[in-house]
Amino acid sequence: MNLETSYLGLTLRNPLIVGASPCCDDIELCRRLEDAGASALAMHSLFEEQVEFEEAARFRLLEGPSESNPEALDYFPHYEEYSLTPELYLRQLARLKATLKIPVIASLNGHRPGGWIDHARRLEATGADALELNLYSLATDPDTDADTIEAGHLFVVRSVIESVKIPISVKISPWLTAPAHFVRELELSGAKGVVMFNRFYQPDFDIEDLAVKPQLRLSDSSELLLRLRWLAIISPHAKISLAASGGVHNAEDVIKALLAGAHATQLVSAILRHGPRVITEILHGLTTWLETHDYKSLDEVRGALNLSRCPDPSAHERANYVKILQSWKS
Repeated sequence: MNLETSYLGLTLRNPLIVGASPCCDDIELCRRLEDAGASALAMHSLFEEQVEFEEAARFRLLEGPSESNPEALDYFPHYEEYSLTPELYLRQLARLKATLKIPVIASLNGHRPGGWIDHARRLEATGADALELNLYSLATDPDTDADTIEAGHLFVVRSVIESVKIPISVKISPWLTAPAHFVRELELSGAKGVVMFNRFYQPDFDIEDLAVKPQLRLSDSSELLLRLRWLAIISPHAKISLAASGGVHNAEDVIKALLAGAHATQLVSAILRHGPRVITEILHGLTTWLETHDYKSLDEVRGALNLSRCPDPSAHERANYVKILQSWKS
């Protein structure tokens, strides 16, 4: 069975990518993930804040918040608390490239112009096969409109694309005003792919210490539904690669993402829970399903239920919303 897929111009042996996670910090684990069948590895992000700290920009980064709130310094991790410093990140990337045969995708996480963008060149020079740009930000200023926010994101994307020759994918938020339009703008800007979506980790409140505390919860398959809907809406119009990230845990999830139009899927939580063996199990389930339904390749499956090819396009549109609300029976 041919499970090959093209993603960011790279030919992958199957659509299962190890998504950005702590997995990339363990060379032996990465080797086991490759042996289990992973087709590519995305490193966890190198953060804008890390790079700018290292470039002696700490005061410029913090002078506003620190003057207004003496506790502001505690909101970001201290420099030594990041899992890899920028230099160690480059060394780990070099080790991964020397060890693995599958493509290694580096990742930068930022949301505003700055010197950190130049670090993309160093990642390219170290051997990254592609770069995932993670635009993780939360719009909290009521005086800043959606157009301004999206224009800023596009400026960052173009700046990174202009600085390197390797393909760039962009990991976006599901809370954009018009995701389909924004993906088109990314395509026109030169991005080669889009990852849908960022998982926004919701902070909790400590009611005894009256403090905001971080909270990490692994995903489950229910989170895939949001990805499926937007993949199905966007894939008929997009010429760039599309990847589903968040909620991919088994073969059925991968099949659904392909039917919606994805070229690849990223797994993290499933690996953290079950280890490398889950990749082998998913590949077996995917192959069995394809053979049972007489498919010869992923190209025959991809997008079969997207907005343009779905037998009932209203399932993705407003009619589905109305139908669901009327279907509840007490």
